[in-house]
Amino acid sequence: MIRRLRGWWQRRTIQFRTSVVATVVALIGLGVVAHAGAGIVSWLLIDSVDADLKRIAGGTASHVAAGSPVVGRPDVRVLGENGEPVDGLPSANLSEWQIAELSAGSGVLDFEAPAELHRWRGVPVIDPGGRHLLVAAEARLVGFADTAGRTGKLLSFGSVLAAALVGFATWLVVHRSLRPVDRIRSAAAGLPEGERLPVPEAADEIRALAEELNAMLARRDADTERLRRFTGDAAHELRNPVASIRAQAEVAVMHPDPDIAHETLQDIALEAQRLSTLVESLLALARAEREVEPTRPVDLAAAARTAAERLGSDVELDVPEDPVLVLAAPAEVSTVLENIIGNAQRYTRTSVRVSVQAEPGMGVRLLVDDDGPGIPAEHRPRVFDRFYRVEPDRARSTGGAGLGLALAAEAVRRRGGSVRAGEAPSGGARIEVRWPAAR
Repeated sequence: MIRRLRGWWQRRTIQFRTSVVATVVALIGLGVVAHAGAGIVSWLLIDSVDADLKRIAGGTASHVAAGSPVVGRPDVRVLGENGEPVDGLPSANLSEWQIAELSAGSGVLDFEAPAELHRWRGVPVIDPGGRHLLVAAEARLVGFADTAGRTGKLLSFGSVLAAALVGFATWLVVHRSLRPVDRIRSAAAGLPEGERLPVPEAADEIRALAEELNAMLARRDADTERLRRFTGDAAHELRNPVASIRAQAEVAVMHPDPDIAHETLQDIALEAQRLSTLVESLLALARAEREVEPTRPVDLAAAARTAAERLGSDVELDVPEDPVLVLAAPAEVSTVLENIIGNAQRYTRTSVRVSVQAEPGMGVRLLVDDDGPGIPAEHRPRVFDRFYRVEPDRARSTGGAGLGLALAAEAVRRRGGSVRAGEAPSGGARIEVRWPAAR
């Protein structure tokens, strides 16, 4: 039963749940206030009556203490220690505990049939003969019970009415507050690619939600565009080697001559190798865009020495002995070095020179120079685009897929760095990378 009720409650709207909770809390709070208010009203009435009774009883007690004759009145009685009348009037019909309370200076209530309520207030006194007497003043509380009951009912009714008004006001306020959410929901239902959700003018939580959703949509559009571009580039680049392999295989089938078949198989093996390199480069680029490792200080100088040892003896180093720290991930630094140095090795004539320079206030500078034919000025801004080749035929002959520099540039820019192509002092190509320095 409780689980079913909880499930029903969770299926209600925010507006309904908020209004119900506000109404219930207001009803409980105002009910407590109404009950306390009725009690306070009753206490104030009795306190006012007690003040009058104490004044009257005190005056009579002064006369008794002065030795004046004891004259009883229906509303002011003079009693002995045990409650017996000493004023010549009949018994006051007070119990022992009432006499004790009056002797202590407290007030008592006395009920009479059918619904009469009397208030007594006592003042102890000692007469000139040394007797301990009690002067008790009485007042009839006419309409007290009726007044207290009506006050409680009125306050209770007012509490219910106020709680209902609180619930209704909460309903309206929540409904108005959720209007921006409805507009956002309606806009999101038919939101085309590239568009953003409306942002409310009020600087509240809904505005913050809309801004975060817009940021998420921007990331989604960027991912979609990147995936679309990646798919188009991959399909375009894979089409050529696949078509070449298919054509050469058809030639080998149509011409079963061993010499022709052997030459065709060599071409097929070369295209397959190129296709494998292309696929591996595409997978590496996809992983680089999807996975971002935590940033930490990496010694670029040590990484350059390790890359030079691994890539061959034609790499010359101009690297300081002291650590040169950059903000990146070790795998990213290794990828950048391998791709840029490997690209330079494809086109250099003699050697590749790698330099690492720490520039205070400007970060860390990595230079990779070769003495090859260089990169024409009109091609330098685009050499870091995917699948872009300065000379497609020569790139194909060297086994390049046009992704190495793009992969390196993506890793550097993701960490807040920059990369650009220029001319080396020897006339060849220069690739310059700038990384944020780490302390």
